This record gives sequence, C-alpha cells and structure tokens, in this order.
Amino acid sequence: MRLTQEHYNAIVAHAQRDAPNECCGIVVTAGTQAVEVHELENLAASPLRFEVDGLALHRLLAAAEDRGDALGAIYHSHTRSEPVPSQTDVNFATGWPGVEWLIVGLSDGEPDVRSFLIDAGAVREVPVELTGDA
Repeated sequence: MRLTQEHYNAIVAHAQRDAPNECCGIVVTAGTQAVEVHELENLAASPLRFEVDGLALHRLLAAAEDRGDALGAIYHSHTRSEPVPSQTDVNFATGWPGVEWLIVGLSDGEPDVRSFLIDAGAVREVPVELTGDA
C-alpha cells in the first residue's frame, strides 16, 4: 500500500480521535497508490471491534468503481493490542480477497501502522510506503 503523508496522517488522526473505541474506514486506490481515505462510523462503538454501515460502504465503493478506482484497504484501529489481525479480522477478511487490512495500533500511546493481506486464513504482512504529500 502506498499512502501519501496526508492520507497516513488522516488515518492516524481518526484512530486517535475515536479512541478508546476502534475506528474504521477505507482506502480507495488507483493501482497500489491511495487516492482517497474515507472515515466510516463504527456502529459498534466498541474498543474491541468495529462494524460499518453496509449501505454507506456500498455507496463509496460504487463511486470508486465508477471512476475506475478500487477498494485497496479496510482500515481500523486496535486501541488495546498490537496492530496485527485478530481472529475476528481474519474471519471477516474472507469476504474481501485481495484487500489489505491496515491496522493502527495505539496500545503504547504511539501509533504503529501495519498492513496485511489475508487469504483463506493465511496472514501476510505487506509494506506501507509513504509517498509524500498529495
């Protein structure tokens, strides 16, 4: 995943603002480059899990697809644990093949952002590359 510094900062700020609850959102990409970050409301309002509004997500994805862009990542935060996929994340990812899971860890106070591809339960970390300002 290639993020501009602006996109990276927006995701981290969202995680910090929603703490102690998990935040959630999506990253729209053109190829591997992020072109948009969209915050979504965590309907679960929980520090342990997130839930998105399916209709809001569908609208964002349809608009991205109409422009020729794609869902590059689903992001969320882990406010009490390391930024690695939980079993819940792994289970949920089965419906999103090829989509990265960008996780912001806030457990030690300093944001730690990592990204993963999850395929059939197998978790593989992938690099997050910062490309400068948009």
